[in-house]
Amino acid sequence: MNNSINILDKDYLQWVKELSSRYRQSQIKAAVKVNSILIEFYWELGRDIISLGVENKYGGKFYATLSTDLRNEMPGVEGLSESNIRYAKRFFQLYSDISRNLPQVVEELCSVPWGHHRYIIDKFSAAPEKALFYVHQTIENGWSRAMLLNFIDTDLYERHGKAITNFQLTLPAPTSDLAQELTKDPYSFEFLSIRKDYNERQLKDTLLHNITRFLVELGTGFAYVGREYRLQIGQTEKFIDLLFYNLTIRCYVVVEVKIDKFDSADIGQLGTYVTAVNHLLCRKNLDNPTIGLLICKSKDNLLAQYALESSSQPIGISEFELSKLYPTEVKGTIPSIEEIETKLSDK
Repeated sequence: MNNSINILDKDYLQWVKELSSRYRQSQIKAAVKVNSILIEFYWELGRDIISLGVENKYGGKFYATLSTDLRNEMPGVEGLSESNIRYAKRFFQLYSDISRNLPQVVEELCSVPWGHHRYIIDKFSAAPEKALFYVHQTIENGWSRAMLLNFIDTDLYERHGKAITNFQLTLPAPTSDLAQELTKDPYSFEFLSIRKDYNERQLKDTLLHNITRFLVELGTGFAYVGREYRLQIGQTEKFIDLLFYNLTIRCYVVVEVKIDKFDSADIGQLGTYVTAVNHLLCRKNLDNPTIGLLICKSKDNLLAQYALESSSQPIGISEFELSKLYPTEVKGTIPSIEEIETKLSDK
């Protein structure tokens, strides 16, 4: 009896692929578990250093001595350098007060790689709320270290959720809060490499050519639907600058881009587009009310607020700027086709 395996057998080849996939998944799970255990170790090490007062007790060479002793006890174990031990103390100091009121914080911290934590500690050692914001953003968006650093450089914390909107008046809770969190002010268009002498058409064309990076700037969950999206309203044709769908809120987002200063007349145009999308594109009991976002070169905040109060449609107004650094790595921040299809078919 011939017991040899036919290496061209389709069932066998498929099984090999499944085994390989399972092994890779187990490697990823193991790496995540190892990271979680390591972060927990650093947390407890930092806690011990502070609670035992060992710096005062053992003097200035304490960190170097502890590093040497730990590596002697555990030869071959990485992550026990003097530098990491010092970071462990700063790590615990940074989040200890927050963790007393929010016990889940420690579990969240364990989901972020230690290299990310070191950067965050260096940047925000005296600002725990700010540091935790970037921890949450890293978890939510799957940022690499390069992405983290570049979003820190674009002052995401200061821009996040800062658009002037009427969402509280026009959207039900908690959708209004979620919608506000999706906004930024200003939006960073540094990735466009535009500096001067550009018109509105050039700006929009360049945004379209860099749509992947624009999606990153908009945030997680935005899916691109179309540019100059045609709407047939009665006997009239209208064209939306940019149309997106947000998977988090399950709604269309109409984006109008203006290179001029905000004018109150812009609200009427955008409100019309929002209403039209609700009537023509939204699916009953599946999609939430459409949101409008106007991104302009500049705005008078008081005029913008008054204009929004006059509108019954949910609209946000933000500025854009061309002078900030922007991340070059975008993997892990944009929904995949599979994610979009899954989200849209959940109902």
